[in-house]
Amino acid sequence: MPLTHTRELFAKALKGKYAIGAFNVNNMELLQAIVEACEEEKAPVMLQISKGARQYANPVYLKKLIEAAVSLSNIPIAVHLDHGDSFELCKECIDEGFTSVMIDGSHLPGEENVAVCKKVVEYAHKHDCVVEGELGMLVGAQHDEGEEGGGYSKGGVYTHPDEAVEFVKATGVDSLAVAIGNSHGAYKFKGDQHLNLDRLKAIKKALMEAGLGDYPLVLHGASSVPEDLVQEINKYGGKLGDDTAGVPEADIEVARRVGCTKVNIDTDLRLAMTAAVRKAMWESPKEFDPRKYLAPARNRVKELVRHKVRNVLCSAGHAFD
Repeated sequence: MPLTHTRELFAKALKGKYAIGAFNVNNMELLQAIVEACEEEKAPVMLQISKGARQYANPVYLKKLIEAAVSLSNIPIAVHLDHGDSFELCKECIDEGFTSVMIDGSHLPGEENVAVCKKVVEYAHKHDCVVEGELGMLVGAQHDEGEEGGGYSKGGVYTHPDEAVEFVKATGVDSLAVAIGNSHGAYKFKGDQHLNLDRLKAIKKALMEAGLGDYPLVLHGASSVPEDLVQEINKYGGKLGDDTAGVPEADIEVARRVGCTKVNIDTDLRLAMTAAVRKAMWESPKEFDPRKYLAPARNRVKELVRHKVRNVLCSAGHAFD
């Protein structure tokens, strides 16, 4: 099956009250785990590639890996640029055949965010590509650069419902990433660990009343940071600390019923892979064959993705709606 676009996927997900899993990819094992799990669960999927992943793996390698995955799969697969921070990067990805791009101007003043989003939308729509924008700012690392990359927000800025309406109308973006207490990384919360679901409902209501219909919203920073993975990493030599915290899966379930049609998951994949690699190397310290620790890591990620699409996003079984 060729790469698919998200307009139809999102429309079906909104109608069925499930969410499309958007999983970040930067190597072969992650890609295999994600696609195999979704193939077996018959779940549509979005493969996300960040600026950092492109720098790490080389865009040509990633493109060929995805082509291989698509050739071996029958489920709908969309390829998405995650946190594109410039028009130039978005244009590169559109020209390479991405079916979806995110232009993240949330770190810019309001008028500049609108301007760059509008510019990307105009180019993308001419090339049959859809665009995700972001309004508000999440706590944590921005643009996949980490705390030392210069893009880090300690406070965050919630998305305002009325501003969301104005932003969507002014830019023409096809979906909107919102800030409702979600956060990047493995240390998402202090104290009570919950999304502001009332704010999410207010945003959705404002968009509906403005005549924008059942508009697709996106939840970034939606990893749940499973405690068992954190404990396993620490058991086998890791030092993640005791203050890791993620988005409760119950909150994500409510969010996708309200209308978060795309849910981004990256940190949980990293934790699953790291836990399996650490365990394998701890138990077999003489082992130096990468296949012996990457194979269980791939399996661990696969099981995590299977759980997400089946029990949290509820997209399993919807590949051929």
